[in-house]
Amino acid sequence: MKTLPNLIENNRKWAAKVRAEKPNFFAELAEIQSPKHLWIGCADSRVPANQITGLAPGELFVHRNIANLVVHSDLNMLSVLQYAVEILKVQHVIVCGHYGCGGVRAAINSQPNGLVDNWLRHIEDIAVINWSHLKALDYEARLDRLCELNVIQQANNLGRTTVIQEAWNRGQKLEIHSWIYSLKDGHICDLQDPIDHCTEQLQ
Repeated sequence: MKTLPNLIENNRKWAAKVRAEKPNFFAELAEIQSPKHLWIGCADSRVPANQITGLAPGELFVHRNIANLVVHSDLNMLSVLQYAVEILKVQHVIVCGHYGCGGVRAAINSQPNGLVDNWLRHIEDIAVINWSHLKALDYEARLDRLCELNVIQQANNLGRTTVIQEAWNRGQKLEIHSWIYSLKDGHICDLQDPIDHCTEQLQ
């Protein structure tokens, strides 16, 4: 396991490599950020947003939490969303979950998990609504499908937020995407068509 001094040393090597490849990179980055994408993803350390999308620092605005939830009472998420949409003028908001999500797994297991259970109730609700479909699947397939359904629900939740609705009402170009990442092969899959101001299920 790397120690903190190792991490700082790694940082110095990384910065030197970046400067060697693009001498003005940090000077330009320090002036302004202009990402076109907001990423709402899981806090899982195996799903690093910039790396898996091939984007450099400054190209992706990121918010992460347990199980990539979009909760209308979460002021942290809503503040990030408002800044990204109203100030940075991002054009794409991506909800990206991943298969094998520990938060989703914990939500459908019967064991208590402490404080996080309050957060995971949002996933439990999704499982209850879709139980007639989920119960026919074996456990791992059920977990995978619930990971997908969770992403889709969170994307729909985003489309109903005041921030997004007001952006669409003023004609701002903005799409919401529902993605899922596979830890087994490193691939991202798109789960449904982008959500925009014309999407019927949000009316």
